[in-house]
Amino acid sequence: MHPVPPPLIRIENLTLGYDRHPAVHHLSGDIPAGALVAVIGPNGAGKSTLLKGLAGELRPIGGRILMPTLPPGALAYLPQRGEIDHSFPVSVFDVVAMGLWREIGAFGSLSRTQRQQVRDALAAVGLSGFESRPIGSLSGGQLQRARFARLILQDAPLILLDEPFAAIDSRTVDDLVQLIVAWHREGRTVLTVVHDLEQVRRHFPTSLLLSREPVAFGPTPQVLTPEMLARARRLSEAFDEDAPECHIELPEDTPSLAATAHAHHAPAGTPHRH
Repeated sequence: MHPVPPPLIRIENLTLGYDRHPAVHHLSGDIPAGALVAVIGPNGAGKSTLLKGLAGELRPIGGRILMPTLPPGALAYLPQRGEIDHSFPVSVFDVVAMGLWREIGAFGSLSRTQRQQVRDALAAVGLSGFESRPIGSLSGGQLQRARFARLILQDAPLILLDEPFAAIDSRTVDDLVQLIVAWHREGRTVLTVVHDLEQVRRHFPTSLLLSREPVAFGPTPQVLTPEMLARARRLSEAFDEDAPECHIELPEDTPSLAATAHAHHAPAGTPHRH
């Protein structure tokens, strides 16, 4: 019997929030390498908060996130739109070239090969010929294509996408979904916050249903059931915005990943309530 490889992401009794008030709490589970996961749930369920925690932009209130096999810097995170100032006089080419920042640094210049990589990434998202256009002249769909081109250049094994299909045209959505599916085929791990459940059913084999706490995590047909979705709605309606601060600590005797990597018998990617 072959040993079970460690997961790409291990989440242990995770609580995330703001000013110690939980937005996501009691989340535990494994996400294997190569998974394509839709993160779903009602508005305010903690979906964006979870991605911020995984991206390292939000420190846990309690519990921890482990990525033992992921090299430093091997994560690409696409937050909700708003991090680009449309009034800033920068070209589409330069915005997309930021995806090569790890290679060229803050003051480095692009080589001929790298400039071709930028053009190839723009072509992959349907923006050939837009290189010199000001970023502020793009439509919402074109801007999202440019942001995906930048992700292509980051060439990361783990990709986190926060509502990438919000407020863009259906043709752009279809094209970006195909890019995500292609990343999955390449063996990358992709977590995507998605609102359209039919889209989730069609393209995402695994789903994580959140409603401030984990409701279900596993094969999409088993998660997107009327019973699970109704439970998520009930939890969302019952949530108290004025709940007390969350004081959750990881038990000192919690085994390390190294100690449990070969002894873990639960199905990979199965968060559970505590």
